[in-house]
Amino acid sequence: MSQYIMIYKGAATDMSEMTPEQGAEVMAKWGAWMGKVGSALADIGSPFGDGISVVDNGTTGTAVALSGYSIVEADSLSAAQGLADGHPYLSEGAGNFAIDIFELTPVPFEN
Repeated sequence: MSQYIMIYKGAATDMSEMTPEQGAEVMAKWGAWMGKVGSALADIGSPFGDGISVVDNGTTGTAVALSGYSIVEADSLSAAQGLADGHPYLSEGAGNFAIDIFELTPVPFEN
């Protein structure tokens, strides 16, 4: 079984800007998704804070709007994609948020 990282794309609303009721609603959606995914959820991950992009020419720029990550285990990329069904990050339905999923592969030449 392989591990896949789910990268949350889009500028999510900061929880500190929500009312307690809104925060509880968001957390309930996450709890429902985690319950659905079950043991396939290898690492719930973490939200991202402020970031910066370091460029190979020595300059810096604005980081891409990423909100966080989770790591799941699945038999294939297709199966990992299926784990995104019902994900609370995709609940807005307006096209402002996306999840990119990548297989985590071994580092070449690692002992």
